[in-house]
Amino acid sequence: MDEVWVLLQGIALGFAIAAPVGPIGLLCIRRTLQHGPLMGFFTGFGAAVADTIYGAIAAFGVSAALSFLRGHETAFQLIGGIFLLVVAVRTFRQQPDAEEREAAAAPDTKSWFTGFMTGLSLTLTNPATIMAFIAIFAGFGLGGTLNRLEASTLVLGVFIGSSLWWMTLSMGVAAVRHRISDRGLTMLNHCTGVALGAFGLWALGMAATGLAGMA
Repeated sequence: MDEVWVLLQGIALGFAIAAPVGPIGLLCIRRTLQHGPLMGFFTGFGAAVADTIYGAIAAFGVSAALSFLRGHETAFQLIGGIFLLVVAVRTFRQQPDAEEREAAAAPDTKSWFTGFMTGLSLTLTNPATIMAFIAIFAGFGLGGTLNRLEASTLVLGVFIGSSLWWMTLSMGVAAVRHRISDRGLTMLNHCTGVALGAFGLWALGMAATGLAGMA
């Protein structure tokens, strides 16, 4: 299989998996509006790194890692659900102010790192991500049929595609952020907090179902 074609497939897969609006997408949009495009991008970039890790597991067919993830799916859902609820509450309660707008013009490295770790942690604790990669790879006949070079190229493509989506989203939102008032940002915080809370409750519900099944 031609490596260029494998790279293009990886880019398409990474973009497609990152694009649906979920918890990270909502955080990326809100943080871009409130703290600037770099903060939004680094939040998504954390998710891109997590996507790459899970993509590598699926591409190389690491059976031990797959077994561990499947065997601890309930624990991941529990941790991810709690984490999402914490982020949801903080997001809902946060009020935009003049200092934050000034900080958005020159956010510090610590803020970027915080955004990166949030995106990374939320995506790594979402077992649906690895399952999505496995299903898509199987559907396209990828994964176990690839040699090491092709698998590495595919994973690189996933990283590029996912990162490209987060850059596109953060830059697109940044283009309109100055048109949104503080009241609009407050409403966005409330809506994002409610949506994140819903995702968190869904994850906890799935975890509870899993625990009930093991009882």
